Amino acid sequence: MSNGIGLLFTLTSGLTVALILGYIAQKIKLSPLVGYLIAGIMVSPYSPGIVADMSIAQQCAEIGVVLLMFGVGMHFRLEDLIAVRNVAVMGALIQIATSTIISAILVKILGWSWTSGIVLGVAISVASTVVLTRVLSDNKLLHTSTGHTAVGWLIMEDLFTILVLVLLPAFFGKTASNHNFFLTFLITILKLSVLVVFALVVGKKIIPLLLDHIAKTGNRELFILSVLVIALGISVCAAEFFGASMALGAFLAGMVVGQSDFSARATSEALPISDIFAVLFFVSVGMLFDFSALKSSWLLTVILLFVVILVKPVIAFLVVKFLKQPIKKAIYIGVALGQIGEFSFILASLAVSYGIMSKDAYNTIIFVSIITITLNTIVYRWIEPAIKFLQKKGYFKTYYTITDEIENETKDLRHVIVIGYGPVGRTITKILLQKQLNVTVIEMNIDTVKRIKSQKIKELRAIYGDASQREILIMSAIQTAEAIVISTPFAPAQEITEIAKSLNSRIKILVHTTYSENAKELRKKNSDMIVRSGEGSVALALSREVFSIYGTTNFEEEIDKIYKELL
Repeated sequence: MSNGIGLLFTLTSGLTVALILGYIAQKIKLSPLVGYLIAGIMVSPYSPGIVADMSIAQQCAEIGVVLLMFGVGMHFRLEDLIAVRNVAVMGALIQIATSTIISAILVKILGWSWTSGIVLGVAISVASTVVLTRVLSDNKLLHTSTGHTAVGWLIMEDLFTILVLVLLPAFFGKTASNHNFFLTFLITILKLSVLVVFALVVGKKIIPLLLDHIAKTGNRELFILSVLVIALGISVCAAEFFGASMALGAFLAGMVVGQSDFSARATSEALPISDIFAVLFFVSVGMLFDFSALKSSWLLTVILLFVVILVKPVIAFLVVKFLKQPIKKAIYIGVALGQIGEFSFILASLAVSYGIMSKDAYNTIIFVSIITITLNTIVYRWIEPAIKFLQKKGYFKTYYTITDEIENETKDLRHVIVIGYGPVGRTITKILLQKQLNVTVIEMNIDTVKRIKSQKIKELRAIYGDASQREILIMSAIQTAEAIVISTPFAPAQEITEIAKSLNSRIKILVHTTYSENAKELRKKNSDMIVRSGEGSVALALSREVFSIYGTTNFEEEIDKIYKELL
């Protein structure tokens, strides 16, 4: 089979099976990641039927890792970590250290070296970002104190893992020296420091400037291409010129873009493309899984399951309780961390390439990941009912329910979203701010967004992006919004309405259109929508003025009747 056909066959077979199994997993309320991993197993050389080209899948997976890390960097916010630092930072470090030590001791009994045991322990001590955020979101906990703490905890784990990914090549790669450990460490830290300074200081000025010029062209394809070039380009530069991993380069590139005014648009338009490669990453991981190898590593499987399902959650629970947090919060965070995913695969794969870990161990990590992700998705849904049952039996004091926590966390975050900042949008925003309401403006003109941000009004946020993109509405915190005002008649009101309602069924939607006919159509499709047309509003205002000139009385009822007919 030629390379071209091999590439097409691998992409088609891998993505098709991943689509089917991911859909099935979603329908039975499991993480789609489970479906992607099983899809890889089904198209691997170790199972009958379709056999995809593993080398091509792994090359696509490398791109997937880079774009995955770019996405992690884009969503990283230092202020978010600082806000929950008391629990997240200490908790993550204690949990990683304890899980690693216990893992190393247990596998030492199996004859492993301390080095291999420690690397294995670090690999399985890190939970999956994708799984955790999805589980929290599905259980409506992502935007609560519990969710913020869990995400901050995971950010700390990710940062630690990135450090390990960077240091492994320095100590076990081709250029590593056993004779001067300290010198190798210093050189590595120096290179990393130069890379970080280059990316965060130089890149912070150049990258936004580049994206600004691209954005002003108004060409969507060029913007998407520029974001991907930045992600891949800095990754390659990090590896070629600084001797660092491409994963670190991608993470730093993501941080720079994520802290710019282009963060929301890049997330909504460019990252969905990276999701395809991320799927291929999980498929390629599944392709490496060999059921037959489990026979010789069943004891290792038991050890890893013990650490991931029991040790990690218990440690997290004890740390959170020790820091005087509510017991319910401790339970939710502990259970959320009882799984492993993408970072475990990346670190384990690197360890295999350097001979630190065997392929059988990597195979076991894949198996443990499938089990723990599946169990975690199921168990998390039963926490609340289980706690309520125990409360009735008198084992727990009465604590707030999930709904109570969500209400407490979001009652001060309620706001109005204004789409478009033209004459109508500006006027509405000004009125809302005068009434001391929080406003989030979504605007496609980058200069307008910069101008709004330069005002530095605490109650006013601005997001650069297309409001018809689901990710943009999520970033505007639509889940806690009271209303959304589509102030520009050029926005796809019906499309925005459908997405908005799917994210927040209670939200009130107000729309400005140019013509009365457009208003009628929108009202027919959405009976609860408040629609006002430009021509109707002007006609109403001028009619009132005419009647006032003639001194006509009792005309309001007649005008309202005509206006309703226009709608």
